Amino acid sequence: MKFIHTSDWHIGRQFHNVSLLEDQAHVLAQLFEYIEQEAVDALVIAGDIYDRSVPPATAVELLDRVLNRICNELGVPVILIPGNHDSAERLRFGARQLRQSGLFIVGELGQVAEPVKLTRDGLEVHFYGIPYNDPEAVRNRFGVEVSNHDEAHTFLVQQIVESNGIGTDKSEAPINVLISHCFVDGAKESDSERPLSIGGADRVSYEPLCPFDYVALGHLHSPQYRGERHIRYSGSLLKYSFSEQNQKKGVTLVQLDGDGVVDQQHLPLKPLRDMRVMEGALTTLLEQGKTDPQSDDYLLVRLTDRQAILDPMGKLREVYPNVLHLEKPGMLAASEQPLKREKLKRGELEMFGDFFSQVYGQPLSEAQSAVLRETLASLHKEPSGGGDA
Repeated sequence: MKFIHTSDWHIGRQFHNVSLLEDQAHVLAQLFEYIEQEAVDALVIAGDIYDRSVPPATAVELLDRVLNRICNELGVPVILIPGNHDSAERLRFGARQLRQSGLFIVGELGQVAEPVKLTRDGLEVHFYGIPYNDPEAVRNRFGVEVSNHDEAHTFLVQQIVESNGIGTDKSEAPINVLISHCFVDGAKESDSERPLSIGGADRVSYEPLCPFDYVALGHLHSPQYRGERHIRYSGSLLKYSFSEQNQKKGVTLVQLDGDGVVDQQHLPLKPLRDMRVMEGALTTLLEQGKTDPQSDDYLLVRLTDRQAILDPMGKLREVYPNVLHLEKPGMLAASEQPLKREKLKRGELEMFGDFFSQVYGQPLSEAQSAVLRETLASLHKEPSGGGDA
């Protein structure tokens, strides 16, 4: 049996007030292609389907089109859980009726020990889902004393393991896949992930997850495994912060047989517009932008210029229309240095000359300089008829 593991779609997300909906639709179309090419038997989504608990109508419309394409047109079942960005109650609306269409939404903590059972060529695979939760939700639902995320998550995992005899005699047992939205301790995080709690109390241990044949994790945006190779984050569909510029986004193709995981493969997704950090002098970047084949990428630009520049963002956007953030570390470094005597001696004529060059892109002519000198001289001339004070 083969399935694709994905997570952290964050449909409806905005980045620096720019909607990423078109970018998300672009990579989701590639997901359709992978589902068909690999002839997968299921799609697993490990949470954060939407970017916020009350998503915009356009985000709901896109998800509806995506699920209709996969479940109804391609005939591939989808198993998903809510993440910390989702509203579990809204996401699981109509879940019982949707199962008939092959859409399995595991959004209730009381259902964690009830598997979604899929069979292919005599191989039976049980999928268990642990939606995002916090200690208070587990205490209220089960009446147990748990003080942090690790204790709450471990309790839910044990509920599944003990109720279904996972980890016992493999000769008679089905293949078991766990889907969870959590922060496994020691994994790498990114700037775009919303903290689950303050002070590191959101971390959970990987050891309780080991008895499962595969663990499909969501929440962290970098593709990675933690503890064991079968305990894996697929990562997000897109880069959602500039700290992720070097991450290779995609989905994970998992192949199972009667002994467990046969293969797991990263399938890359090519974004409509990449997210990059660029650094250099303004003139260099402007010249580079004229021939850059990826000039539409989302950019953070760090200018190394040390002198003041008039409207650098406007100039950059003439060649890089999607510059979203501008930093000027060169000017900051220059301002921290003591002023040199030469700079203190700069007169009004020189300073106006710098301003003129910034605005018009060329220096003052001799005639313009002469007019300016006369004007300055008349302004500085003392009033006639004045006596000593």
